[in-house]
Amino acid sequence: MKPKNKAQKTLMILFGVAIFWFVFGWWIMPAMYNVFCQITGLNGKIEGPSGYTDNTVDKTRTITVQFVANVNAGLPWDFYPERDSIRLHPGEIVRVVFYAKNNSNKTMTVQAIPSVTPGQAARYLRKTECFCFTTETFKPGEVEQMPVLFHIDTELPKDINELSLSYTMYDTSNSPNLRANAVRGNGAHPI
Repeated sequence: MKPKNKAQKTLMILFGVAIFWFVFGWWIMPAMYNVFCQITGLNGKIEGPSGYTDNTVDKTRTITVQFVANVNAGLPWDFYPERDSIRLHPGEIVRVVFYAKNNSNKTMTVQAIPSVTPGQAARYLRKTECFCFTTETFKPGEVEQMPVLFHIDTELPKDINELSLSYTMYDTSNSPNLRANAVRGNGAHPI
């Protein structure tokens, strides 16, 4: 179809630009962000899953891990850790429980997105079980205990003695793109 005048040509160009930005914002940008986070360790994301093979515990060091739980703005949920922090030795496997309650009057599907501070510690905190690996569906008023099983690698730099593991809960009921980008693999995962 050949445009007959300048107005049709301009309209076709604007339509093409709009389509490009939609595709870029919906599919390309989230993929680019994930790659950037994997390379830099920003937002607690690092490359690929790895298994826990070293069962050595470094009893000469003690690390404090703080837990933070947030809900995305407008999400009518209660979400919090069983405790605010723990002290552990690198290599020690620890289980912590987070509690979540759907305070709305509808069934909702949510996804918890993790983050580690400081960012360079993310590559040393490894989860083998976590509610953040998958989406979770809650009926109205439903309450769940959601465990996280993790350890801190013994190779954690000596100058890091404290870190925070934070989760933000998002409503993914109508966001298949967020669900697809949030769920990555299985097994032992770096945060």
